[in-house]
Amino acid sequence: MKLSKRSFLLLALALIATFAFTFSAAAQEETPAEEAPAAEVSGEAAAEGEAVAEGEAAAEEAAPATNPLTPLGINTGFLLAQIANFLLIFGLLTVFLWRPMMNMLDNRAAKIQKGLEDAAAAANARRNAEADASKVLEEAKRQAALLIEEARVRGEEVGKVAATAAQAEADSIRADARVRAEEEVNRRLADLRGQVAAISVALSERLIGSGLDERRQQALVSDFFAKVPQGALSMAGDVEVVSAMPLSDAEKAKVQQETGAASVNFAVDPNILGGLIVRSADKVVDGSVRNSLGDLASRLR
Repeated sequence: MKLSKRSFLLLALALIATFAFTFSAAAQEETPAEEAPAAEVSGEAAAEGEAVAEGEAAAEEAAPATNPLTPLGINTGFLLAQIANFLLIFGLLTVFLWRPMMNMLDNRAAKIQKGLEDAAAAANARRNAEADASKVLEEAKRQAALLIEEARVRGEEVGKVAATAAQAEADSIRADARVRAEEEVNRRLADLRGQVAAISVALSERLIGSGLDERRQQALVSDFFAKVPQGALSMAGDVEVVSAMPLSDAEKAKVQQETGAASVNFAVDPNILGGLIVRSADKVVDGSVRNSLGDLASRLR
């Protein structure tokens, strides 16, 4: 607590006045003490010339003027001076020591309280941060589990797609291989057809004893392998034609014209030996050599 110059001046004047009052009271205490012996000497001289009654009257008149604290040995002025000094010292201690000390203690208590509040706030913030961190960790674990599950599902889907693609590719490869095998078989059968035709013509010439020209030979071979059965003429819709040997383009056109089908699917089955098998949605006409031989075997039995 800071004091102004005027306050310091007043305090200095109060100290000076107190000390002056103290010294004055001390001086008054010493003066009656010095006059007392002189009064006693004069009293003894007067005792010789005055009566005892006058001395008692004078004593009775002087007794009321005596200070009641004097018999106790207490100087009233000095006591007041000491009280004033005590109050002054008490005021000075209160102003310069007690109040600053209390202010310091209050500030210290406020700082401690603020420190406790800051510590509590920090503890709450730490708990909140730990709770938030736990939530973030749980969310991260959940997201990781979702990502793992999604990756697993995608992996299964990719595996299925890959397996489907591999199966489709394998089917395509098998289909291509089957087509190429059929083409190779048909090519070989086409080569074999010429040899069979040559052998058949040779046998026919030996049996009838005369030669056949090339046109006649081709007609006989074509009739053997590509003759449309009587029941398959004028068939409508889509049909399938099975022959023992691959047919030429001219023979295919002739077969489609004679059957009257909108579209014809040609297939090769050497087991029928010759002739044609014509299939439609509701009808099958078997004009193969194998069927004819089967009928003949049945009749011979």
